[in-house]
Amino acid sequence: MNRILCLLLGTVLLAAIGGCGNQSTDQEVAEAMPPLLDRELFFGDPEVSGSQLSPDGQWMTFIKPYNGARNIWIKGADEPFDAARPITADERPVPGYFWSRDAKHVMYVQDKGGNENFHVWVVDPAAAPEGEHDVPPARDLTPLDGVRAYIYSVPKNAPDVIIVGLNDRDPSFHDVYKVDLASGERVLLRENNDGIAGWIFDLDGQMRLAMKTVPGGGMELLRVDLEGYTKLAESNYEEDLSPMRFHKDGRHCYVNTNVGPDVDLAQLMLMDVETGVMQFVETDPDGQVDFAGATFHPDTDEMLATYYVGDRVRVYPKTDDAAKLWENLKKVLPEGEISVNSTTTDMSRMLVSVSSDVDPGSIYLYDVASGKAALQYRSRPDLPSEHLAHVKPVSYTARDGMTIHGYLTLPKGKEAKNLPTVMYIHGGPWARDYWGYDPYAQFLANRGYAVMQVNYRSSTGYGKQYLNAGNREWGIGAMQHDITDAVNYLIDEGVADPAKVGIFGGSYGGYATLAGVTFTPDLFACGIPYVGPSNLITLIESFPEYWKPFLEGSWYKRVGDPAVEADRADLIERSPLHKCDQIKAPLLVVHGANDPRVKQHESDQIVVALREKGKAVEYVVATDEGHGFRAPGNRKALAVAMERFLSKQLGGRYQEDVRPETQEVLDEITVDVSTVVVKLPGGE
Repeated sequence: MNRILCLLLGTVLLAAIGGCGNQSTDQEVAEAMPPLLDRELFFGDPEVSGSQLSPDGQWMTFIKPYNGARNIWIKGADEPFDAARPITADERPVPGYFWSRDAKHVMYVQDKGGNENFHVWVVDPAAAPEGEHDVPPARDLTPLDGVRAYIYSVPKNAPDVIIVGLNDRDPSFHDVYKVDLASGERVLLRENNDGIAGWIFDLDGQMRLAMKTVPGGGMELLRVDLEGYTKLAESNYEEDLSPMRFHKDGRHCYVNTNVGPDVDLAQLMLMDVETGVMQFVETDPDGQVDFAGATFHPDTDEMLATYYVGDRVRVYPKTDDAAKLWENLKKVLPEGEISVNSTTTDMSRMLVSVSSDVDPGSIYLYDVASGKAALQYRSRPDLPSEHLAHVKPVSYTARDGMTIHGYLTLPKGKEAKNLPTVMYIHGGPWARDYWGYDPYAQFLANRGYAVMQVNYRSSTGYGKQYLNAGNREWGIGAMQHDITDAVNYLIDEGVADPAKVGIFGGSYGGYATLAGVTFTPDLFACGIPYVGPSNLITLIESFPEYWKPFLEGSWYKRVGDPAVEADRADLIERSPLHKCDQIKAPLLVVHGANDPRVKQHESDQIVVALREKGKAVEYVVATDEGHGFRAPGNRKALAVAMERFLSKQLGGRYQEDVRPETQEVLDEITVDVSTVVVKLPGGE
């Protein structure tokens, strides 16, 4: 596989955020506002996306709608896009794909209805088309029902095979197989009878290291010996120990870690796999954030650059050639965040994306020898960037003195004063928001809302102390206080109308939405919990089997263990379901019926509880989705429901006309709350 280079440029785009001045009349402000942009521009499928070059540079593949869903297409690298042809015809959008190292096969992953039991499929682009959709035949390399496949390695010296993990024998752990791409033959390499949580392979596909959880929630990094294992390093549950990839010498492995009592920011280390000795490589030169990643030459495996993500991205080239390449990319490409998405094995040609807060991305084909870049396509060419709103990094002081980071998007053409506001809360919770284009933030800003994205404590990237400050702080603790304090910050700054603040988020963001309207009922005028848990006990007890090896070091330590009496009582106190009589704000609850992480039961039970208490609640359930909506029809229908709901509760603008096909989907996924029945997860 051609390793995707993630070189990201953090050039500054100074955003002029604000309104029309204090002396503007209402008419002048209204006239300055951008037009109401069609929701299709935000939530319809892009015409072209996800482009990659074949390792030999002869072909370009990309994602484009076909057969009613996003599928993989191919064309000659220098051919026009209208010469392309589809090579897959899946009914469900293809979530990701990559080339084999020898450029003979394209592999992709696919699940069923969002259940996240991903299978690995392979297609030969040169094979003759067949079947009703006239595409080359695709073969399932992991054709086992109820099994989730992991791709562990794409060996450099064996481009005709991949190494995968399958949990068919034991749903909690993955055995390791070598799979032949041409025949599909699977050969068992190692049966996982030792409770190994993850395997690390060297560049030639040899199993070298293993990760294993230990009592107390920590992690051991083990060398795989001919017989048994040798411990090389370990971490506790509050630390990170993440092998990245092997060094080209085969003896050392790059490790991203913050292990040690005196270490806060994660740093890059180089570990000797024979002795376990760690050698320091790099930490953030500005001393602000965790080490984020590194990029390597796809042929020589030389490190080319490292990068860090604070408010924006910072890149540090590591070779003279990389520095020269980087400077030339900045010179010939438009201003914005630059990302090298795909490159040939010899790095003579590459596909480069340029994006910003108001641009989802434009893709260029860059020729290294000539130093020239040619525009290939824009991700959303019909989306008018001039009418979108700029995103501003912000920080504020929480009630306990901690500095909390986030991003504020103010509607264009409106004075930044007393605005209806939506708190848009990210999932994870061990993740973070980034500066850049976000369809929901831009959609809501276009409707007239200020949008605040909060990297509350427990968000990743800001150091070990910031992450662990959120342990056991869900719902009624500091994690939720950070969101409350963000609302008060916006009110104190004069940005937010205190009577018109809504809250919206997915996954943990859905939980935070429910917690916000439950535990601070006077703060929010409405909420949209999207695939959000309402009962922390039923959430944790219904996690997939392959999550269970990791639960002690994550959920049990950081949130609570339902099997421990004191924890169980605490989880009940932090579960919005058990306090839903406190909810005053109307809710629009959203879920995917096949969600394996947060079962539909989590939304069913809060909907039924609110209905029985006579509280205002609407419900949307997509029967063909999982943990978030992937199908464009569902995304557009949800956008209709959201903007109508928010307009009613907060007074923002909304697009009244709805395309017939979108209305049909909305009718299908809208649930009559009087018909909802609570079922136990997995029950009848």
